Amino acid sequence: MAIKNNLERIKASLPANITLVAVSKTKPISDLMEAYQSGQRVFGENKIQEMTEKWETMPKDIEWHMIGHVQTNKVKFMAEYVSLIHGVDSFKLLQEINKQALKHQRIINCLLQIHIAEEETKFGLDASELNILLTSEAFKDLKNIRIIGLMGMATFTENESQIKKEFLHLKAIFETLKPQPTTYNLQPSTLSMGMSGDYQLAIACGSTMVRIGSSIFGGRI
Repeated sequence: MAIKNNLERIKASLPANITLVAVSKTKPISDLMEAYQSGQRVFGENKIQEMTEKWETMPKDIEWHMIGHVQTNKVKFMAEYVSLIHGVDSFKLLQEINKQALKHQRIINCLLQIHIAEEETKFGLDASELNILLTSEAFKDLKNIRIIGLMGMATFTENESQIKKEFLHLKAIFETLKPQPTTYNLQPSTLSMGMSGDYQLAIACGSTMVRIGSSIFGGRI
């Protein structure tokens, strides 16, 4: 019952417009099913093989979000069912998602990952790269993907002012998308930032989607 209680507590703290992604990576299906039976329908995984095994076993009204770094050669394994890919950080990856989505006659929703952290290990585009990608003729040719927003990960630090600065930077970049005319493949409405340790700060800075794992399922064993 701990998972149910954790979910209820977190959901009670979230504004109505916030989407909760339950980060279920490494967790057994029994844990996910406890969350499912408590009403959770959006789960985030960071390994495609693990996510696919869970998709094959679990109820089909679940939204599966790929929140980890994606290699182009692995896209084909999730193209049939994935609801949202969070960490799209290159045009090459976007092209592959489009190619695999076409094979399944789907349009796959994506978030473009923006690099906001000071850590070099974090992936993502900068503001100029984002602008070049979205205004290119090649982007307009992608008919089977839809960019619905941005995501980013703050620096892993105890310094709340630094995290806030990074979140506000991402929010400012997100706002630059609003004046652009929406098209079939660019409909920005989602800003995904914030995890278990900083999601309340992220929401205060404008996040509309938070990724919470350990506060729901407990830490890794």
